[in-house]
Formats: sequence, C-alpha cells, structure tokens
Amino acid sequence: MRVVLVADEKWIVEEVLAALGESRFHVTHVADSAAVVDACDDHNADLVVTDLQVGSMGGMAVIRSVRAAVAAGRLGPTPAVLLLDRGVDAFIGRRSGADAWLRKPFGGFQLREMVDSLVSPPVAAEEPRP
Repeated sequence: MRVVLVADEKWIVEEVLAALGESRFHVTHVADSAAVVDACDDHNADLVVTDLQVGSMGGMAVIRSVRAAVAAGRLGPTPAVLLLDRGVDAFIGRRSGADAWLRKPFGGFQLREMVDSLVSPPVAAEEPRP
C-alpha cells in the first residue's frame, strides 16, 4: 500500500511512519504541500495523509488539489485522511472532501485501522466446498 504523507512537523512524520511501519506500507513523505499531486502520480499513491497545518497550502487545499487531479483523470481514486488540531475542526474535514480525519495526537492503531478501512479490498467470501 502506497501512502503519500504531507507534513512539515517532524513529530507527525515520525508518528505516521511508526504507525505505518509494517512492510505492507510504503510511505513517501512530502514536506512541500504544493508537490502532493506530483508525488501521488510519481508513486501511484493509494492514499494521502495530510496535516491540516502544513506548508503554504494547508491540508484542506492539499485534499482539494488531489480531488481536482482525480476529477481531471490525472490520478485514480485516492482516499485522503486529514490530521486535525482540535475536535471542533471536524467540520473542516467534511468541507475539505476528506474521506476521514483524526485529531492529533493520534494513536498508531487508530491510523492503521482508518487506513485499512479506506483502501483494503473487501475480504472475499470463501467458496462453498462441494
């Protein structure tokens, strides 16, 4: 699973890398929020995780730029998680078009569970045995 992380705070990068440290995740860190669409395209991203307070664009603009690239056909469907500063910022998550959001500080298990729910294929039903 290929994840593009957009964050400029060292502790957020470390937390996400620790949470998604399993071998099934490949995390590409992007500190420049304006480079997110190129990073998603270059790494064939399955998911974007972005901090609300990042770089010159901010997390809401990051998600909107990803959504615009998907709508234009430049990227395939790319779910996005927004990392919020306060619980009351949930309305920003909804308005941004994020698929999900977490309040900082977040737990590694919370993030993994959220990522899995957004991009894991459904478990196929086992074929009945004759």
